[in-house]
Amino acid sequence: MANKIKVLLVDDSAVVRQSLTEILQTDPHIEVIGAARDPFVAAECMAKEEPDVIILDVEMPRMDGITFLHKIMSQHPIPVVMCSTLTEKGAETTLKALEYGAVEIIQKPKLSAKQFIEESRIRICDAVKAAARVKVKKISTFTRRPVEKKLTADAVLAAPTHAMVQTTERVVVVGASTGGTEALRVFLEDLPSDCSGIVVVQHMPEGFTSAFANRLNGICQINIKEARDGDSVLRGQALIAPGNKHTMLKRSGARYYVEVKDGPLVCRHRPSVDVLFRSTARYAGKNAIGVIMTGMGDDGARGMLEMKQAGAYTIAQDEKSCVVFGMPHEAIKFGGVDKILPLNMIAQEVGR
Repeated sequence: MANKIKVLLVDDSAVVRQSLTEILQTDPHIEVIGAARDPFVAAECMAKEEPDVIILDVEMPRMDGITFLHKIMSQHPIPVVMCSTLTEKGAETTLKALEYGAVEIIQKPKLSAKQFIEESRIRICDAVKAAARVKVKKISTFTRRPVEKKLTADAVLAAPTHAMVQTTERVVVVGASTGGTEALRVFLEDLPSDCSGIVVVQHMPEGFTSAFANRLNGICQINIKEARDGDSVLRGQALIAPGNKHTMLKRSGARYYVEVKDGPLVCRHRPSVDVLFRSTARYAGKNAIGVIMTGMGDDGARGMLEMKQAGAYTIAQDEKSCVVFGMPHEAIKFGGVDKILPLNMIAQEVGR
């Protein structure tokens, strides 16, 4: 990036504004141009200098973040990252913000253990960089819209085991990041109630994946739930990997199930698409279908190649329908993709 990404912070907490400023200033590609206590002050800052990305609190006095988001997206669209507290109500509201035009969610930073602070720094800076790549569109109403060392999945996966008994049951694994909440809605809504079992990794903070799964479950034909350790992968059901936990596909005889566990960031994420894909290559092989969707970075690229080498059928979302064509592009570049499709054709291909 030749020019720094200009960021405006909008949060009523002086502590949060200070913490975010300190975190973002550690990245040489990011510049904080202002920190406002509410949307009215933010509007004054924007009149003086237009930011490339806005980090926006949800609950604020005088005007809430959702209302301000709508004003931004309907008048002069700028990529917005929602900064939310870890509460059930906050998760539901923030997911609505994604539908209304926000491009990412970050959890409010906490002064805690050194590892937590470092991981928050990586996630927050990456969210800003991803948002800066998004070409946001103007909306008229609240509508849905269609460095650091990088560890590999070896940091989480155990050593390979011997081949298990054969099974013909198919399983579908999906990875997504920036723009993925809307892409997954489109994909999962199009699936029939008797589709193959599905496991999804969507990059999202802890606490938000449960609300996301519940929301999808209310609009899709298939059952959708947040994954729990030991859950079986069943026909007509999708398991969403919980935020801040790695999720792996395993097999016992002919039964597929998921293992949910802690571990370090892999490809800068937890959950990591690479961890899911590589475990799928190991335990499902040719019985698997892999789908990689919109998102920044290369998480999933190596794992998808391993899936293809193990005989799985692999699909990437095309550039035109992606919010950010990073993860699919890297998977294609690695040679791990069998077919490139627009978002609205992926469910049909998976069901063939």
